[in-house]
Amino acid sequence: MLSFTEENYLKAIIQLTIFEEDATEVGVNQLATRLSVKPATASDMVRKLKDKSLVNSKKYGKVTLTNVGLISGMMVIRRHRLWETFLYDHLNFTWDEIHELAEELEHIHSDKLVNRLDQFLNFPEFDPHGDAIPNEKGEIIIPFRKILSDVAAGEVCKIIAVKNNTADFLQYVDKIGLQIDDTIKVIDKEQFDSLTTINFKGNEIVVSPKLTDNIFVVCAKCLKAKDCKCYS
Repeated sequence: MLSFTEENYLKAIIQLTIFEEDATEVGVNQLATRLSVKPATASDMVRKLKDKSLVNSKKYGKVTLTNVGLISGMMVIRRHRLWETFLYDHLNFTWDEIHELAEELEHIHSDKLVNRLDQFLNFPEFDPHGDAIPNEKGEIIIPFRKILSDVAAGEVCKIIAVKNNTADFLQYVDKIGLQIDDTIKVIDKEQFDSLTTINFKGNEIVVSPKLTDNIFVVCAKCLKAKDCKCYS
């Protein structure tokens, strides 16, 4: 059985490659920054993961996941996102509260429990933050999407997920009234400071890149995020 720390490293590698950069490898320094540890600490853990055949390490500090490492990491993410969904849908936690709780629950090692949880939730495809949930085989389908910052003025799009799951960011999104599945029209974009004017639910507001860089969208004409290929 993997330790909590080992699981966190595998999860971070997946987040820094598949989920965020569409890459196959990650640097040790990049990994250390994500996990708030020293590069030497990250290097030591990479060596331990390599000894367990979970990662491969290359020259210049590049790390890739083995098939076993990928599946192991996906199982951590699966547990995390299913627990988030359960906490949000059935225990009335808000979406800014569930991430930290799921960080603890994701380390419960019981395939039977997780599969029954999945069944109880009616096999959800996405968690409350809009993130895709891996299936019991560790397979995942990430929809085509782009960040709101990349949407041109005049375009209409639909929110499908948030990139930033911190409580501060989610509370700000709540404060201005945005929600998953909301339709947004980009009215104007300032070239000087990247401030963006958007319209949603009849409200027109100006938002900064701190928001637009952390909102995933698809084109508004597509009914389901997983079917949209307009932003591929």
